[in-house]
Amino acid sequence: MFTRFSLRDYNFKLLITVIIAMICGVVMINSADSSFTPKQTIGIGLGVIIMIFVSLLNYDFVCRFYRVFFIINAVILLSVIFFGVEVNYAKRWIMIGGSGGIQFQPSEFSKILMILFTATFLDKLKEDNKINTLKGLCLFVLLIGLSLALIAVEPDLSTTLCLAMVLVTMLYLSGLSYKIIGIALLVFVPLAGSFLWYIQRPNQHLLRDYQVNRILQFIYPGQYGSDYTQQNNSVMAIGSGQLTGKGLNTSTIATVKDANFISEQQTDFIFSVIGEELGFVGSVIIIAILLLIVLQCIHVARNAKDTKGMLIAAGMGCLIAYQTFINVGVATGVIPNTGLPLPFISYGLSSLISISIGIGVVLNVSMQKTSY
Repeated sequence: MFTRFSLRDYNFKLLITVIIAMICGVVMINSADSSFTPKQTIGIGLGVIIMIFVSLLNYDFVCRFYRVFFIINAVILLSVIFFGVEVNYAKRWIMIGGSGGIQFQPSEFSKILMILFTATFLDKLKEDNKINTLKGLCLFVLLIGLSLALIAVEPDLSTTLCLAMVLVTMLYLSGLSYKIIGIALLVFVPLAGSFLWYIQRPNQHLLRDYQVNRILQFIYPGQYGSDYTQQNNSVMAIGSGQLTGKGLNTSTIATVKDANFISEQQTDFIFSVIGEELGFVGSVIIIAILLLIVLQCIHVARNAKDTKGMLIAAGMGCLIAYQTFINVGVATGVIPNTGLPLPFISYGLSSLISISIGIGVVLNVSMQKTSY
């Protein structure tokens, strides 16, 4: 159950880099809204303890329960549909203990559960030489499609797309044939065009109105402009920080933060606080810290002892990389407005604890490294 190791085998580089990212996060959250600082600080302490504990568990032992992970994932996602708390037309949270209790977001834990499940499932498909068979691919699509569909109906389109990208990348890394990839691209491109055409039709049934508006705002900002203001204000905040920023905890009406031009800035738009208060230099440093974590995950994947360990580490690296790109892309107006936390930085205990569990498993993979 537990992995025997010596201290020299422990990946302190990854552990310390993650803790530094968490500390940077609580500093920026405190600057955005200090009322959230105590909870996030407790979350960091709890996250580090959980991360170290999980890192001592043998990932081979953990992955034996991959079927259980799939069932748990389905149960918690279904519980959101039936018992979830609705906020801004979306049911993404479950409240434990009634009003004033603990609120958590199951889709955040779903990311980790699905990475562990998919890594083990693909490892078994590869052992049976079924990765590039119709039966194997159909089973893969069916199983991950179920979880993605449950997240999509909350609705949480951003998490659905991000997790889909991670799992598809894991499928590619497991040894997917380039012939199949080429066929998939030939099918995907016209489907994407048809999707954009269809969502602009009256009475379309694929997306909610606000989701369609966000996409159309990005494509036609002059025609669909009202809700695009949030991103415009974020870009203005980042630009106003210039090279070195206005300084932490700046409390003047001259700041976008204190003028309340961006709502819930401590979560999805935390990068606007970073850009405004730390400037270009601070923004680059934060991105560099997250990049180091991703590179460490890739290094662990390259040196993993088996396919399963490689896919777990690569999946976690992809999750952090994709979420960072989406969060920063939204804050800078590069992609349409959608809600995803900046890993380790944004406020949110569900995100912090779940990703700590994932990094804990990666740390265990790194302790069992044998040239893959």
